[in-house]
Amino acid sequence: MRFFRDPPTPRPEGRTVVTIGNFDGVHLGHRALVDQCRRVAGDDGQVAVVTFEPSPRAWFDAASAPPRLTGPAQKLALLRAAGVDLAWVMRFNDRSAALGAEDFVREVLVDGLNARHVVIGPDFRFGRGREGDFARLASLGASLGFSVEALEPVLAGDQYVSSTAIRSALSDHDLDLARRCLGRRYGLCGRVVRGQRLGRKLGYPTANVHPPRGGGALAGIYAVHARVDGGDWRPGVASLGRRPAVGGGEPMLEVHLFDFDGDLYGRRLETRFEAWIREERNFDDLAALTAQMKNDENEARARLAATPLED
Repeated sequence: MRFFRDPPTPRPEGRTVVTIGNFDGVHLGHRALVDQCRRVAGDDGQVAVVTFEPSPRAWFDAASAPPRLTGPAQKLALLRAAGVDLAWVMRFNDRSAALGAEDFVREVLVDGLNARHVVIGPDFRFGRGREGDFARLASLGASLGFSVEALEPVLAGDQYVSSTAIRSALSDHDLDLARRCLGRRYGLCGRVVRGQRLGRKLGYPTANVHPPRGGGALAGIYAVHARVDGGDWRPGVASLGRRPAVGGGEPMLEVHLFDFDGDLYGRRLETRFEAWIREERNFDDLAALTAQMKNDENEARARLAATPLED
């Protein structure tokens, strides 16, 4: 997959089939958009995605923006796996926020991507002040040489699939509902960074990974499977949040892999959340913390023993 931050130069050879959105989580609704693009494009055509960094909502008001399900690198990896050929990660800034609906269509879909067909989701809006809707896009497409279709919402059982619904499920510790909406177990990916090394002193060394900006959609202690640089899945226990037991601070994912001893700094760790164990909390002393960590390990091992390991 080719991705770019600025308008592609030169623009893609041949005409593309395009879908547009934030694609946070790359859930089943997003994948339905990509799948329809692929059907229209055929085996030899090019599927292009337009997405935004930061998200428009985060750019306008970071404090009120919802927690992210995926960071930029993980989102691109998921889009690549879904079959996207071109990903335009547009810089959302003063200029892009000021683009009117027609200017957006001309600059992005026509001049940038040479679109022949555009697939959008329900309630899609675009352009300055969200002035553009399906009717406006279809009208512009008719005059500028591309066709447009809108897909119906995707259902997982009786739940409409959306990033908002997945955040709500994760907040409620309903990992099964999140899995059904995502089409996979919820997980996070990132490079292992150096931490305080307190876990190692207590007999529980952890691999520390920065979650998506804003802290991610989960918090607490979880039974997990994790793998290093795409290797085999290993069982473990993880803490995700602001770590009140060690004085708090920026959000961090801390993963303890069972029966593993190795240097993971700088390596890519993919963590899949299998079961929620408990909320984060503070402790009176390190002895109480260590005892709870042992309880968490035992609980995680029991939960994982009862959880089928999925690819």
